[in-house]
Amino acid sequence: MLPTDPAALPLLHHGRLDVAGRIVEASNATLLCAVHCDGLSADCVYKPIRGERPLWDFPDGTLAGREVASWLLSEATGWSLVPPTVLRSGPLGPGMVQLWVDAEDEPGLVDVVALDAVPLGWRTVLRAHDRYGDPALLVHADTEGLRQLAVLDVLINNADRKGGHVLAGLDGAVYGVDHGICLHREDKLRTVLWGFLGQPLPVVVLEVLRRVRSELDGTLGAALTEHVTRAEVRAVRERTDRLLATETFPAPNGSWPAIPWPAF
Repeated sequence: MLPTDPAALPLLHHGRLDVAGRIVEASNATLLCAVHCDGLSADCVYKPIRGERPLWDFPDGTLAGREVASWLLSEATGWSLVPPTVLRSGPLGPGMVQLWVDAEDEPGLVDVVALDAVPLGWRTVLRAHDRYGDPALLVHADTEGLRQLAVLDVLINNADRKGGHVLAGLDGAVYGVDHGICLHREDKLRTVLWGFLGQPLPVVVLEVLRRVRSELDGTLGAALTEHVTRAEVRAVRERTDRLLATETFPAPNGSWPAIPWPAF
């Protein structure tokens, strides 16, 4: 099932969850499930709240709620960058359930390459050294979908945009996943998508941001307060206002690591 399928959201809300296994690489309990309802089925990810590790710098709410709030903001843009995501009960209690996205293994959208091996048209984020000590570059593709995802990360204040959280869907779309540590009221943006730094925001993006800003004063803002604090929703408004004022992809603030570790 594609993330754009209108049946995806009701299936996630109402379907029976059958746990198939655990994704062991995840730092919090993350279960791969099959969800079934009325003859439809799909794979999904289930993150029960009881499996969340407490974070001293994200003391309010739940990681599951932040995942849902990030999806709400993605949907408000109309870009559908986050797979359908709901908060519901499951085999281990309430948690976040998100549609599984089948993605291309190669080529990805973010990579570490040798100095002379940057794919045509890709953007360089930083120069570093690989595991063998050889010079290398962190790079990412330059596509409309990645530009949109970079803007969304600013809106949700994503503190953990790793390369492995950027998916090239088999449907040709770009998807971002794993948004448990987002939407803090303080600037905590950490991302591998700094290649657009200083570039002007496209006119169509500014139009979207103006619409989202208006909705933040209405139904969108009210929906977000069901999952994050009012202060955090206010901070979303402030970040949107800054993007509209500067009309530019922002730079790191300098007081917080700009790139998550590990980067993938």
